[in-house]
Order: sequence, then C-alpha cells, then structure tokens
Amino acid sequence: MTSSTDPQVHSTALISPGARLAPGVVVGPYVVVGDRVEIGENTRIGPSTVIEGPARIGRNNHFYGHGSIGTDPQDLKFQGEETWLVLGDGNQVREFVTINRGTAGGERRTFVGDNNLLMTGVHIAHDCRVGDRVILANAATLAGHVRVEDDSTVGAFTGVHQFCRVGRHAFIGGYSVITRDALPFVKTVGIRGDAKTYGVNTIGLERKGFSADRLEALKEAYRALFHRGLRLAEAIAELRSRGALQEDVRTLVEFIETSERGFVR
Repeated sequence: MTSSTDPQVHSTALISPGARLAPGVVVGPYVVVGDRVEIGENTRIGPSTVIEGPARIGRNNHFYGHGSIGTDPQDLKFQGEETWLVLGDGNQVREFVTINRGTAGGERRTFVGDNNLLMTGVHIAHDCRVGDRVILANAATLAGHVRVEDDSTVGAFTGVHQFCRVGRHAFIGGYSVITRDALPFVKTVGIRGDAKTYGVNTIGLERKGFSADRLEALKEAYRALFHRGLRLAEAIAELRSRGALQEDVRTLVEFIETSERGFVR
C-alpha cells in the first residue's frame, strides 16, 4: 500500500533502478528517467519527458512534457566522461525544452538555479550557468558556457553566443543574436554587430519594485557611460569620483570591467 507522499509513477513510465524519486514526485505517461537521476520533493514530470543522468533535480519543479533534460552535451570533444546537470527548485520547464549536461572542458556541469521560467523550445547547452528568476522566452537558445545572471529576460528566438554573459536584470529583445556580453539593467536588441543598447529597462525594473532613486542612478550612469562622448575609462572614473557608487551602478561598472568578450553598447 502506498501513502499520499509516495512517488506517483504512471504505469507507462520507465524509471531506472538507479534513479531516486523523493516523496511527492509525480511522473506522467511515457516518461523515461535514467540512471543516477535524483528528483526532489513534489516535482511533476509531464508526458514523454526524458531525464538522463547524472543529474540532480530539486524540489517543486514542473516539467510540462516532451522535454529532453540532462542529455549528453552536443560537443564533439565529449567522450562519455562523467558530467552533471544541476537544476534547483521551483522551475517551470515548458514543452520541448532541452538542457545538456556539462563537459570536461568546462565546469563538468550545467547549472540552472531557482524559480526560472523556461518557455517552449528553450535550449540550454553544456556548461551554462543560469541564475534565479530568469525568463527564457520561446525558443531562446544558449550556446555552451553562457552565463545568465539573476532576474534577466532573454526574448523569444534569441541566440546567445558561447562564453557570453547576460547581466542581472538585463532584457534582451526577441530575435536577437548576442555575440558579446549583454549589460545588466539595460535593454539590448539586434543581430551580431548591429546589436545595440536602448537605455535602462525602466518599465521592467519598475515592475520589479525598483525605486525612483535606483532608476535615476542607473539612468545617470548610463548617460555618463554612453551619451556624453567620454571614453569608457573616463566615464567610469567620473562615476567613481562622486564617491561610493550606488549598488546597482557598481554592479554595472564591475560587469563592464570584467567583460572578456566586450559588451553590446
């Protein structure tokens, strides 16, 4: 006799003996869960989803169906070495999402944090690191080794080149192709060399509870960096000459100073 907290597994699902399902997990029809997959409490797995390991899946996630999660990296250098997918808590993973494990040439793991929304057809490649409360809209694609920081949004059908970073609270418009870093707090839209920034994402940040003072500090920093004809180093020096940088401005400046690929401006 099973209890109400035991995993509920549909009769057509195939679960490896080496998988571990926590209490409250619900597994739908035709799901396949492979060896060395750990799935946390109250996670729901919709029909025809495939989850391969090694993988650690947290609590309260919802896989809507037809996804391919934790599969081998699409990297010709991969030779079957042990690599991982780690996915946190409270994520919504919509239909036909694909997430690959890491590679030995990267961090050996792909990491997705908490409370993210991965819309239909999203692809997260090997060795990516996605933070918390991120929205990847329909068919957004992250190449290998991409970093997407907390609270950012990547628009539909957008591709992000390998090794690029997307900053905190960034907004990337749909159908963009991002081959350099995308600045935090800023709207970025366009294709490759024609991609541009379009100012601070005021409306999005207001919706997230940013105060008028925080927004004005970011707008002033953006003007100093890009609209006054100053060299970048001069603009940063001017911002610092005013004393202690406001926290969001410091985040923006540090992101710029640590960019290895350059950034869209």
